[in-house]
Amino acid sequence: MTVALDQTLFHQTGTGLSVPFAIAGTGMHLPPTVVTNQELTRTLDTSDEWITSRTGIRERRRLAPRLATSDMCVAAAHPALDAAGIEPARLDAVIVATYTWDQPLLSTALIVKDALGAHRALSLDVTQAACASGIQAMLIAAHLLQNPSITTILLLAADCASRITDPTDRTTGVFFGDAAAAVVLTRADTPGAGLLSYNLGSQLSYDVQIPAGGSRLPASTATVAAGDHYLSMDGRAVWNAATTRLPESITSAAHRAGVPVDQVRHFFLHQANLNILTEAMAALGVPCERAPVTIDRLGNTGSAGLFTALHTTIAEGSLLPGDTYVLSGIGAGFQWGTLCLRHA
Repeated sequence: MTVALDQTLFHQTGTGLSVPFAIAGTGMHLPPTVVTNQELTRTLDTSDEWITSRTGIRERRRLAPRLATSDMCVAAAHPALDAAGIEPARLDAVIVATYTWDQPLLSTALIVKDALGAHRALSLDVTQAACASGIQAMLIAAHLLQNPSITTILLLAADCASRITDPTDRTTGVFFGDAAAAVVLTRADTPGAGLLSYNLGSQLSYDVQIPAGGSRLPASTATVAAGDHYLSMDGRAVWNAATTRLPESITSAAHRAGVPVDQVRHFFLHQANLNILTEAMAALGVPCERAPVTIDRLGNTGSAGLFTALHTTIAEGSLLPGDTYVLSGIGAGFQWGTLCLRHA
């Protein structure tokens, strides 16, 4: 069964319907260790040509063994806060989107907010949509900013997939990289800025999953021996879902916002696979140049992927006031979603 949700948010001052918000700063952290395709061929039955042609990935990053996802989040947060000119103590909320939390309990967002000194902030973790968790986190942030007592939010999207992929599995072993990205969101005075509309959808599937470690299949020597704590993925199922759901979701969100798809300036898409990005843009009838790419040098960085593309574009000065853009991603479950926004 497929479930979809569409919503339009009208940004009208004085009506109480919505409060404009802005991206005040962004940041990114990439672990220094680079793993090239050539290095992977030493342990996996694959080739640089195969990986590049199937995925578009040439290299990816690996987090040092002594570090965790929260460390990447903190490292990405500092440049984002600096760019926004905001001290951590002013933050009203810290939201972390990740499916590779530091530990099942306690909250990774709480670890991050404590490390930053954001002591008055609400801490929230958004996890179970995997690579689409960043979409859900951004939507939550947009709604939190409608509360008069909340004016500044730090959103972090980070994944350390190298910790949950089987190093001997060619399917998952070549795709994933480690990275974190940060976005500071604040209230704005620009009418019509912020979230214009969104589309969310889901369809239950176990084609991408980590079977063990929960209440249904608790950790044991047997689950560890069987590799049930590693990510398993049906690549064909992911391709079919992503190339269908992403264009549908983007089209729906743009329509709800009253914006023709060809007038959307930037498409910040989940960096899952370069061929998926190309196929999705072709289905939309939009030039691929409007969809920034980071997967070629970072791999699939989970929920961080689309935010690495967003950060890169902002750092280049290419996201201009008044630009309409979309954030769109799909993750395990399957869960997918698109946000249509206007830059303040």
